[in-house]
Amino acid sequence: MNSTPDRNTSAPAAEATRAKLTFMARTEQKPYIETEALTGAKEPRYHAEMEVREVDIRDGRPMAQELSLDRNGFLLLDHATQARDLYDDTEVKAVYYPEAETLIRSITGASRVVVFDHTRRTDAAERTGIRGPARRVHNDYTEQSGPQRVREVLSEEKAEALAGMPFTQINLWRPIRGPVLRSPIAVLDSTSLDPEDLIATDMLYPGRVGEIYHLAYNPEQHWFYFPEMRRDEALLIKGYDSRRNGRARFTPHTAFDHPATAADAPPRESIELRTLAFFEE
Repeated sequence: MNSTPDRNTSAPAAEATRAKLTFMARTEQKPYIETEALTGAKEPRYHAEMEVREVDIRDGRPMAQELSLDRNGFLLLDHATQARDLYDDTEVKAVYYPEAETLIRSITGASRVVVFDHTRRTDAAERTGIRGPARRVHNDYTEQSGPQRVREVLSEEKAEALAGMPFTQINLWRPIRGPVLRSPIAVLDSTSLDPEDLIATDMLYPGRVGEIYHLAYNPEQHWFYFPEMRRDEALLIKGYDSRRNGRARFTPHTAFDHPATAADAPPRESIELRTLAFFEE
């Protein structure tokens, strides 16, 4: 499961949808974002130049059995949760976190998995206090912020014990209610990622500065999504990998508007867990 993947493997042909994604344009200045936590606004404030491009987004279900986190950077799984209420933080931490740790250990072969936070997203107007779907192509961590996140979320004792171990950051994304008919998530096949297209972007929070990648458009990029995802399905997305041996290391992704979405389609409601997986050398 952890062998070095063939980076030249091409994805099978699949039905495609033509849709618009929002990319970041290249500029001489490093872009930055004032987060909602900093400004108190409902949306972050972007100090960057964005551009909208139409791309083909292929249905990933026909190739789901051939996907690999280490090759493609994402993986769709049939995985029911015993958590009944994914809006209940206590139940999420008591039930869903341990489930995720077990799942990611079994998929990756990691010796240690830590779930360090979760985020809910919806485009339902009545759900106040919940973030909307992220609609700009991004990757949650960078060469700098991936290792920094380990130091931030682990105690000094644990960080010291795990120092030097290879690790990866993985998001576990799931619908709270399904099927997802509005604002599905698109993921970039990492075999088509040119690292030169990753644009480091500062994230300004009260008292600290983080960093994420946005993505510049490239016509060679291959995009996928999984139509009508159900609550008993989970999408794993690799956000960072410390290993430099041919594995997928970053997986840009974004919500998008499917052109066939019905006007009365229910809002998307989803939860994503952020995890760190550590490996014995």
